[in-house]
Amino acid sequence: MDDTTRHRSPHQATTAPEVAIYHPVHKGERLFVVAQLGQSLDGRIATPSGESKYINGPHALDHLHALRAGVDAVMVGVGTVIADDPLLTVRRVAGQSPARVIIDPSGRADPSARCFAADGARRIVLRRAGVAAPVAEGVEVIAMEGAGAFEPAAMLDALAALGLTRILVEGGAHTLSAFLEAGCLDALHVFVSPVILGAGRIGLTRKACDTLADALRPAARAHVFPDGDVLFACDLARAAGREAQADDAQSSDSKSNAIRTARARRLRAAG
Repeated sequence: MDDTTRHRSPHQATTAPEVAIYHPVHKGERLFVVAQLGQSLDGRIATPSGESKYINGPHALDHLHALRAGVDAVMVGVGTVIADDPLLTVRRVAGQSPARVIIDPSGRADPSARCFAADGARRIVLRRAGVAAPVAEGVEVIAMEGAGAFEPAAMLDALAALGLTRILVEGGAHTLSAFLEAGCLDALHVFVSPVILGAGRIGLTRKACDTLADALRPAARAHVFPDGDVLFACDLARAAGREAQADDAQSSDSKSNAIRTARARRLRAAG
């Protein structure tokens, strides 16, 4: 590849029709959760100082915006809002911006953060019951109660009650790792860029496995983009053995719980 391709401005939208290959359209499913992560060859999502823009190239950004355009809501933790002040909108591809969901148990987010801008998209904050921190006008506050209120399954149930069933979990590393460990992801898209940082923040963590038989081995497709980034599109739902027949045999609440439990169990056994 030439230097022009590799060093093109990350803010410049590219023509990348191949992103549609990985665009998750799952209309009709009760729940579909996808996560995207961008990292270096040595598994880092940021330098030790926290710099992360831009480890991955423009095609990864195009793909991320395509994912946003295909879901009902994009979800991030409050740490991402504080550190990166993201817009969480669709700008690089055609499509409508999804609802923006901020996980903010203690009300730490600044009401003036860019993700709370009134632009027509729904804006939602998940926080503990009783937290009275101010929010921007028009932002919906969902009070989460109970000891497990911020477990991934509980948050997905809260969003489903609002009619949001296709979810993109975008950040940060703690939030993505929690959803992975809980078996609450149907798909995981990991972009790996040909850069080595040597040190910095790790993207995904989970409980250590003693043997390779305990490692997660989801079905995956790899795609090399023109700027050198490689996308691994991992099908966690298929690795967990979820089948449509099981969906029809259970009520909606018990069905979702059974799917998540089975997915977590079978992922650990997949090899």
